[in-house]
Order: sequence, then structure tokens, then C-alpha cells
Amino acid sequence: MSPLFIQYPKCGTCRKAAKWLEENKVEVISRHIVEENPTREELSEWIDRSGLPINRFFNTSGLVYKEQNLKEKVKTASRNELLDILASNGMVVKRPIIVGDDFVLVGFNEKEWKEKLG
Repeated sequence: MSPLFIQYPKCGTCRKAAKWLEENKVEVISRHIVEENPTREELSEWIDRSGLPINRFFNTSGLVYKEQNLKEKVKTASRNELLDILASNGMVVKRPIIVGDDFVLVGFNEKEWKEKLG
């Protein structure tokens, strides 16, 4: 099955990642993160599969993150509270995300993507 590519088309990093996927002929199922925000269940599973701490799934440079002063909240909130925040608004979630059968990559790191997708 093709990996799931979760992205926001206006995001520069997402556009760069999409171009990389195209150039490397990697077939993906593309999903707009705002129009179809990841569910709490999806996020929970992806966080577990990624092996990353939950705070790595937050878009720390985003407007919503700053407006809601999530920097402090992320340090003290429970996993359940953080999952609720992530599932509430796609703009809070770091992107792009690639979800494969046995991996989840957050953000665009060409070396990592080449290892898993290349």
C-alpha cells in the first residue's frame, strides 16, 4: 500500500517534500491536514509507531501554537490533553507526515525519507 502523505499545500516544507516524492517517483496517498485533520486515534498510533515524543508532533513555528501559548502547555499537559489539542486543529500538527506500513516520519528530512522511501 502507498504511504500516506499528510501535508498543507501552502507550507513551503510540504511543497519541497512533495517535489522530492515526485522526483523520486514515490507514489503516495495525499491528504490535506486542514481539510482532513488527523483523528486522536490516528495521532496516538502514529506517535507510538514513530518512536518520537509527542511534543515532536507540534508545529512549534505555527501561528496557532504561538497564539494559544502551547509552548508551556506541552511541557506540563498529559498525553491525553496533548492528543486532544493535536486532533483539534491540523495547523497545530507538524507537517509533512509520512505514514508507511512500519514507520512514521514527521517533518521533511531528506536523508530519513531516502532511507524509508527511496
